[in-house]
Amino acid sequence: MFVSATAAIWPDGHVDPDVGVQARRCLEIIDEALRESGAALRDVVRTRVFLVDAAHGDAVAQVHGEAFGTIRPATGFIVVQGFLDPRWLVEIEVDAVIGS
Repeated sequence: MFVSATAAIWPDGHVDPDVGVQARRCLEIIDEALRESGAALRDVVRTRVFLVDAAHGDAVAQVHGEAFGTIRPATGFIVVQGFLDPRWLVEIEVDAVIGS
């Protein structure tokens, strides 16, 4: 299963300005998408984290580590010039193998 780049948008359109909060929201959206398909975070084998500021790497890595713990998917952090919405500081996408 592939979950494309996910931005930290709440149902009301709100985007929190804190990059750690945004990372948690991205992973909540991803977790929900995985569960709807019969998968879970434990099935994730690869993540890609896109950041607009390399200085946010440590904060996002901490959230990523909390979410994945011992799962340890292959992970890449990529710095990009920007996203469609300038409020977004991070986007995360994952690949999962259901039943892994």
